[in-house]
Amino acid sequence: MDAQAHGRCLCGQVQFAVQLPVRWVAHCHCSMCRRGHGAGVVTWFGVAPAQFQLQHGEIVWFRSSEQAERGRCQHCGSPLFFRSTRWPDELHIVLAAMNEPIAQSPQSHVYYADHVSWLPLADTLPRFRTLPREDNAPSTS
Repeated sequence: MDAQAHGRCLCGQVQFAVQLPVRWVAHCHCSMCRRGHGAGVVTWFGVAPAQFQLQHGEIVWFRSSEQAERGRCQHCGSPLFFRSTRWPDELHIVLAAMNEPIAQSPQSHVYYADHVSWLPLADTLPRFRTLPREDNAPSTS
């Protein structure tokens, strides 16, 4: 039997399951994620859409850019999901929404060029100005 992890929104109206393993885990520092979540950094993981199962509730999708949409609970507004035409074979899920560990730790910081100065980071993960796929040189700032 494949391993699963479960997640939910703040109010519990949206509940979902994810088949493990996930593809990747990263801390995102882009301004859109920060504003959408009201946080200095947002940790996401990626899965194939077939690995995701909505078990309860309804997701409301908001077009946040020409290429992307962000999914929230229609009741409490918890930001949970991201999908983009740039990566049509992936669904990105907020790690903080998970009920149990997903058996993979964050691997890097992405869009680190947009990081906030008021949140000090002490880890040694690679910091990419944009994305590892687009920017192979880690950021030193």
